[in-house]
Amino acid sequence: MFTGIVEEIGQVTAVEPSGDGVRVTVAGPRVVSDAAHGDSISVSGVCLTVVDQGPDWFTADVMKQTLDMSTLVGVAPGRPVNLERATAAHGRLGGHIVQGHIDGTGEVLEVRPGAQWRVLRIGLPGELAPLVVDKGSIAVDGVSLTVSAASPASAGAEPAAAWFEVSLIPETLAATTLGARVPGDRVNIETDILARHVQRLLAFTPAAATAAPEFPAAAAAPTEGGSE
Repeated sequence: MFTGIVEEIGQVTAVEPSGDGVRVTVAGPRVVSDAAHGDSISVSGVCLTVVDQGPDWFTADVMKQTLDMSTLVGVAPGRPVNLERATAAHGRLGGHIVQGHIDGTGEVLEVRPGAQWRVLRIGLPGELAPLVVDKGSIAVDGVSLTVSAASPASAGAEPAAAWFEVSLIPETLAATTLGARVPGDRVNIETDILARHVQRLLAFTPAAATAAPEFPAAAAAPTEGGSE
């Protein structure tokens, strides 16, 4: 479990084939400072397990399903990545609950600079649009962010029309890889776990259960004089 507060920008230093997946080595001295075999580290939003490590690097296996769903497909040495260790139970939840289980990728559609911040508009698959709400939480490349705008509900029917925006402060621009994002870049997206649970629960709710409740008809009033 993570919070979406990036601890450092690391760099992929090696990529080796491993079955139908790959084994990646990432340089990140801060995140391995107290890491152990089997620990979880978020790599640009993807939860990976440490299988080997050194003083300033760690190695993890990435299976095919993860490659297919994330921007780690085609990863090569030299790529910068956002890194975060799993949060400690006694630590502060600085961002929001992030599992490191991404829903898919989105495309940066627009970058609008401002005096003190930068706004990114990101397109996302139409099926994810209902899970993104204005002022709600979302993780982009493992960074916990607040949605500052979202496409209208009617746009969700057209996958190419669904989008959301996030406003990045100078600290986020400097401390994460999002500061280097340009239109056309793809990013990992993880929606809010609470929204995903609600969507799943509603999928199992019979239509009859959501209809107006039916009440039994009132008993007929007794006729004058009572019953026979």
